[in-house]
This record gives sequence, C-alpha cells and structure tokens, in this order.
Amino acid sequence: MYGNDNWINSYLDAILDAGKGAAAARGRVGGGGGGDRPSLLLRERGHFSPARYFVEEVITGYDETDLHKTWLRANAMRSPQEKNTRLENMTWRIWNLARKKKEFEKEEANRLSKRRLETEKPRNDATADMSEDLFEGVKGEDAGDPSVAYGDSTGNTPRISSIDKLYIVLISLHGLIRGENMELGRDSDTGGQVKYVVELAKALSSSPGVYRVDLLTRQISAPNFDRGYGEPVEVLASTSFKNFKYEKGESSGAYIIRIPFGPKDKYLAKEQIWPFIQDFVDGALGHIVQMSKTIGEEIGSGCPVWPAVVHGHYASAGVAATLLSGALNVPMVFTGHFLGKDKLEGLLKQGRQTREQINITYKIMRRIEAEELSLDASEIVIASTRQEIEEQWNLYDGFEVMLARKLRALVKRGANCFGRYMPRMVIIPPGVEFGQMIHDFDMDGDEDSPSPASEDPSIWSEIMRFFTNPRKPMILAIARPYAEKNITTLVKAFGECRPLRELANLTLIMGNREAISKMHKVSAAVLTSVLTLIDEYDLYGQVAYPKHHKHSEVPDIYRLAARTKGAFVNVAYFEQFGVTLIEAAMHGLPIIATKNGAPVEIHQVLDNGLLVDPHDQHAIADALCKMLSEKQFWSRCRENGLKNIHQFSWPEHCKNYLSRILTLGPRHPAFARKEDQKAPMRRRKYIFVIAVDSVSKEDLVQIIRNCIEATRTGTLSGLTGFVLSTSLTIAEIQSVLVCAGMLPTDFDAFICNSGSDIYYPSQSCDMSSNSRVTFALDHNFRSHIGYRWGGEGLRKYLVKWASSVVERRGRIEKQIIFEDSERSSTYCLSFKVVNPNHLPPLKELQKLMRIQSLRCHALYNHDATRLSVIPIHASRSQALRYLSIRWGIELPHAVVIVGETGDSDYEELFGGLHKTVILKGGFNTPANRIHTVRRYPLQDVVALDSSNIVGIEGCSTSDMRAALQRLDIPTQ
Repeated sequence: MYGNDNWINSYLDAILDAGKGAAAARGRVGGGGGGDRPSLLLRERGHFSPARYFVEEVITGYDETDLHKTWLRANAMRSPQEKNTRLENMTWRIWNLARKKKEFEKEEANRLSKRRLETEKPRNDATADMSEDLFEGVKGEDAGDPSVAYGDSTGNTPRISSIDKLYIVLISLHGLIRGENMELGRDSDTGGQVKYVVELAKALSSSPGVYRVDLLTRQISAPNFDRGYGEPVEVLASTSFKNFKYEKGESSGAYIIRIPFGPKDKYLAKEQIWPFIQDFVDGALGHIVQMSKTIGEEIGSGCPVWPAVVHGHYASAGVAATLLSGALNVPMVFTGHFLGKDKLEGLLKQGRQTREQINITYKIMRRIEAEELSLDASEIVIASTRQEIEEQWNLYDGFEVMLARKLRALVKRGANCFGRYMPRMVIIPPGVEFGQMIHDFDMDGDEDSPSPASEDPSIWSEIMRFFTNPRKPMILAIARPYAEKNITTLVKAFGECRPLRELANLTLIMGNREAISKMHKVSAAVLTSVLTLIDEYDLYGQVAYPKHHKHSEVPDIYRLAARTKGAFVNVAYFEQFGVTLIEAAMHGLPIIATKNGAPVEIHQVLDNGLLVDPHDQHAIADALCKMLSEKQFWSRCRENGLKNIHQFSWPEHCKNYLSRILTLGPRHPAFARKEDQKAPMRRRKYIFVIAVDSVSKEDLVQIIRNCIEATRTGTLSGLTGFVLSTSLTIAEIQSVLVCAGMLPTDFDAFICNSGSDIYYPSQSCDMSSNSRVTFALDHNFRSHIGYRWGGEGLRKYLVKWASSVVERRGRIEKQIIFEDSERSSTYCLSFKVVNPNHLPPLKELQKLMRIQSLRCHALYNHDATRLSVIPIHASRSQALRYLSIRWGIELPHAVVIVGETGDSDYEELFGGLHKTVILKGGFNTPANRIHTVRRYPLQDVVALDSSNIVGIEGCSTSDMRAALQRLDIPTQ
C-alpha cells in the first residue's frame, strides 16, 4: 500500500492528460486562455492535485455526496495507510461510476435509435396518405416558411381593436402564487413561472378589450405558510397601460382564484399534484360557470360570457385545461415552460439515475403523457423561442416540424387533411414591466460618486456589507440554488481567475433561506458547495450571498449592479425563458449568458452581451473580464439593451397574445335550452351513475336493481335520478333492459358508446294510444366533443391499421381486428377483436395515432373484445361534467358506481368531486395490462385514499346503503 496516493495521482493525471486534444481545440471568448490543458492551467494557478480535481470536477457531477465525504475524510486522516485505503476504495468506486455511465449512455443510444425507427414509418405513412397532388406548391414557398408550422410575434394578424370584452382563464397549479411580495426561490416550484403567470394576468387585464382575467391555482392552508395563500380570491393590481374603451363592471380586472384540492393542511410539490387534478377541474368548472353568468349579467345582456380561452401553464395545468376546454367547449392554449422529455433526456445523459429512478423521483412519464395530451387538445402552443419548438417539442409523438408545415400549408389552401391536425406553435417571448425601468445612471458620470445614504435602498447595504471594496464593478447572478443553474461553475470561474477577482465583486442572489440544514437536500447541497468554494478560494470580502431579499427589491439589486458598471450573468446549463436577462437589460446591465436555450434568441434581439459555453469556466471568466475591462464595449452593450428592450414589453406580449386568440375557430358552450326547465334531471338532488364494466349482462341488471332499490326509501326517494354509463350502444342498452323487464324510463339519461353519445328516454303514445319509449339524442353534447374529430379519414386509417394486426401461427397469419360498422356511430368507431391475447398494448396504439397527427381516444372494452375510438374530448367522465352543467347538478351529490376493474377509461371515473363506490364482488374480470394507456403507476392518477372513495364487498341493497352512509349520503 506504500505510495498508493502517488499511484492514484498518476492514474488520474493520465486521465486528465488524455483530454489534451479536446482542450487545445477549445476557444476562448475574448481570445484569452489559448488551448492550455486543464491540468496545466490548474498547476499555474496553484498546487494541483489530480485526485482532488477528479473528485470535485467529475464525482460531484454524479451527485455522489457520500463519495465526496469519503474524499474529505481521507484528507483528514493522519495515518497514511488508512488514507491510502480510502483513496484506493474511492478510485474503484470512480471506475464503477464511469462504467455505469457508459452503460446508461449505450442503453439511451439504443432507445433513441429504436424511437427513430418507430416514428419515421408512421410519419411517412401520414404523408403518403395525403395524395401527391395536394402537395404541389407545398414544396415551394410554404414548405420552407417556418411560419407555416408556427408563427412568431410578427406577421399578418387580426387587429387587436376587434377584440371586445374578453374573459380569459389562466391555470398554474404549483408553487406559492400571490400578487405582491412573491416568495421566489422559497422552494423549487416558486420561481420564474410564478412570476410570469402573475404578471401575464395583470398585463392581459390591462389590455384593451379584456374584461376579466382569472388566474386559477391551488388554495394552500398548510402550517408555516402565509395565510394569504388560503384566501379564495385575491385582486391583482393592474399594470400601468390600462386603456378601457367601455364602462368597467364590478367583476372586471385580474384575480387570483384559489381552488381547494388535495389535502387541506398540506403543501404539495408539483410531483404530488397529479392524483388531485380532477378535483381541481370540478372546482374550477363551478367557478367558471358562475363567473360567466355574473359577467353576462354585467355586460352580456344576461347571456353568459364564457372564457375566450383556457390557458394551461406547465404539464399538470395542461391536463386541467384540456378537461375544462372539453367540458366547456372553449379553445385551449398551452405553455409548457420546462418540458418533461427535455428534462428526461438531460437526466439520462448525466447517467446518475435509471429511467425507473427518474420516474419515481419526478413522475416524469405522467408529466410527458400530460404534455402529449395538451398537444392533442390545444389550438395554440406558446413557445418563447424557435429552439423550444424545433429541439424540444419535436421530441414528442404529437408534434413534428415538417409534418406540421405540410398540414398548415394544406389548411391555408383549404385542402383535405384526412382528419390530421397539429396545434399552431406561436413564438411570443415573455414580457417585462417597464414601469420599473430606471434612467438615473449617467454613463458619462462618476460611478464612484455615492448617493446620500438616505436615498439608498436597504438591500444595497445588505449586499455591500460583504465587500472589502464595494466600489468595484459587480457581477450579478440571480438564480435558485439548483444544480442546473450551474452556480458552482460561476464561482470557480471567479475564484480561479485572479485578474477577474481583482477587477470585480460577485453577488449571488440564491433565493431566500433561514438555515441550510432546513432546506431541500438538493438546494442545500448546492449552497454548501458554493460556501465551500468561497472558503477554498478565500473569496471573503469579494462575494456577497445575502440570505433574504424581497421580490420588490429585485429591481434595486439590478440598479446597484448597473451603478457599479457591472454585468449580469446566467450560465445555466439550459435556460428555457431567460426573463432575468430581459430584466437586467431593462436596468442597463450588459449580460453574459449561456449559449443553450432562449438566451441565443434574446441576444439576437438585444445584442447586449456575450454568449458562453456553461461547461467552460475559463470561457465564462474571459467573457466577464472582457465585458468589465473594455469600457466602450460595456457601454455599447448597455445602449443596445436599452434601445431594443421594448420588443419584450408586456403590452407587446399581450398584443401578440390577443391577436392570436382572434385567429381561433368559433367554439361555443351549448348547455341550457328553454325546454330543459321541465326535464326530470332539473328536479334531482342526487344522481347515481352506474358505470360497472366487464360484467355479464345478468350481473349488470342485478346491480342496477339493487342500486335503485337502495334509494327508494327515506330521504332519497323521489330526489334521485339514475344514469347508465357504458360502452354499449343505445340499441344494446335497450335490449338488455327489455330482456330484464326493466323500463328505460327508470333512467334519466344514458351515456353510451364510451362517452361519445348521451340519450334521454321518454315515454310517448302513438296514434293507437300505445305507449312506447323513445330516445332523444343530445346534439349539444355532440357539438362539444366534435373538436378535431378525424371522421372518415380516421376510419380509413384505422381499417388499414387493423388489417396489419395479426396472430401468427407458423407461417399462417390471421387478422384479429375487424371493423364493426353496426356498433359504430358518428363519433365512435367500433372494431371487433377476435383474439384479445394478441392485441398490441393500448398505449402503443395511442402513440401511433399521435405520430399520425390523428387526435382521438382509443379504448379497449368488453374484456378487450372491442376497440372503440372516440373524439379527444369525449369520455364518460367528461359526459358527467357536461350533464352537471346542463342540468344544474352539484357534483358532490353525484355517486359513480364502478367495479374493481373496467374498460380502459375506467380510472378516469374515480377522480373529481363526485363520490365513488367500488364493488369488490367476485363478478369482476381481472384487468389486462393491454387495457390501459398508462405508462405510470395508478397512484399517479387516482388518490385511492380519498374520503370520496369507498369499497364494498358485494353489491346487495344493504351493501349499497352502507356505502352511501359512509359517504354521508342520507338513506333514512
């Protein structure tokens, strides 16, 4: 073991020296540094230890904190033998980590290759299905014009003056949202998105033609959180460019509406929200319906004023917006903010976690499916940059740039797209509030001349107390302490460059904190690393890292950096929005920014700084030195930023936003009619929805009888209506009931064809005075679900696909899926399945439909002996929401009865404000994995421990009554 530390150093030094070629090829911003190897550079700047370098630069990249602790302990050992033993052990662990990373990289490369093969053929099929003559002319100007696939914030759009009294609904579910003194950085969910949605709501409400904006979020009444987060309504102060052209009503303006959902006394991180989204949707639906009526009374001559658009922010809000858009039949807009697939690809490349581990931590598959669903339902997707569209959204099954351009060109020419559709991608950069813009700094004046102390904001002294020489230019970084923000690389760049340390101070605004020990472990690890580096490089007196600041003080922090003729730096590994870069430019600060993501396009507009490789600390240091030492260059960057910043103003953002809304096709809610006032459902207090699948007809009839009998006595008698919700056709329902000797008029409504049709039974007499039952189709419901329905084009593709699904026995292939025209309807395409054991998983069929740009829901039902394909907004759960609005039924008074298993839409029937009874009798058929479209665990969809869900053994009348009593529904 003697001399083992020298062996380790030699071994690791050889590894570093192997990078000579790559290091020599690396350029430096500003021309400094040349191509010196990292090891040589480090030797020049102090004592070099390859082992230390490898641990700090490589191991910390794997987030192996225990390994880093081993290294620290080893250095603390007095015994050379014990120290060498630890170092040897650590080296083998390093080798193992490197091996694991290579395995992950290989697996990921194979997966990406497989994915390309899976998507290329369906994309080619989609193009082939559209006849060649339709594409004549597409290869010309339209095909090469990106605006055909997506639009930027310029171009030919309707005039904003044609907008009149709009009601807009924004949704952002996670984080701590309030109008003033936002606690940005308190946790990982309270950051740029929170600030963005609040300012967007304020700005939109101040725009001409907008009457009201509601920002819907979660009500939080948890301990240790401000009581304001539990207030149901908060009025937002409008921005300064208000310009109403009509009389303002009592309900106009911008509001935060907090909807209670999830555990009442617990704050939920965004990964924990998923099981409760349907609860939010039902609560939000009640608010929107009531508010639409209120606004209608104020400005709509008594007719409800429905939302012009429902806009979801982030994946979870995208699911909520999808369901609300479908229930109300209003257009949906979506902003992804930070997309799941991009995050997944990045995490897999790091090699720290397997796909399964990532999914457990981040619920990433649920998030990706939510983003795919948002693509299915959205009319417009708002992106901040072209890169977001072409490199991030292009990873999704439901979007592909070239096919989007072709479809867009066909739509412009009025040609047939054969049922295919892609949402319009629109580039609208985020805005900033110019009311905070300052012009009090004289570039030609003496920056060393301080203002009177009484005029200085308090945050200035809080920062300046850290500095030995506070007159030096300030390098400012504002970022939450997360690994992806790359703060440690910035500190290393500053600490290892003596000229930069002599030239400037560094200020790190890393959110708010009380004690590092009480922070989330990820944030705590980053902060600990930053403080360790400050100590290691002895940067005391040169780096400020205040514990607290108010959101209202952020403009003052920018002003301080500008007054010292400093610079703003953002070297995140990837930056989605880059709002801080825009804010810095607005306050006269030049920028040094990452070359990955939105900063590239921001820089193209502002031309006020330099872009750098965030992985290259020497390039960061060189860029900062150039900016702060070359005064003319600094002044030119400042002037360019101030001159061009108007393109990122909130008025400009809102003008582009609202003009896009005008391009949306007409979609209007269709609920109440005069004759509805006399209908039976209007008089019901409770509604029982029988949605038991995968049972025999005899068992279904018995369940129906017992359910009706359980409500015939006591307070429920005469106040209860019944709805049968099933995948059966109306003809099949009638046959089942007649054979059982039951009357269809025992029911108020039938939800059939898997939620694509609603019928109401009625009894009438013919000319011979013979009584007969008729069924009235709800045409209003059909108008709600018809959005983007593929119709005949979809049917033809499905028939073609069905012919390719075969059962192979030796050389013999036998088709197992056939079109069932007898059971098909206008909005339900039905197929018979001969052998369910050879069916492809439903999630694969859904993926194929998305790749083909066919927006629909595919469902296996009747124990996978049938396949139903229905519109994207059709489902049995959505049909219930429609009935609740049309007939004025309170969803907490609805009881849905299901079995232990069911059709592939079965899980959607659990969530929401209604009550659910699960029948656990022996008549249920075991669930098959191919039934479900899920790529994630059931607990990511349903809160099975909810007090609204009860399970009972058996289905007798007494069992039913016992279940209702547990749900606090009176039966006596």
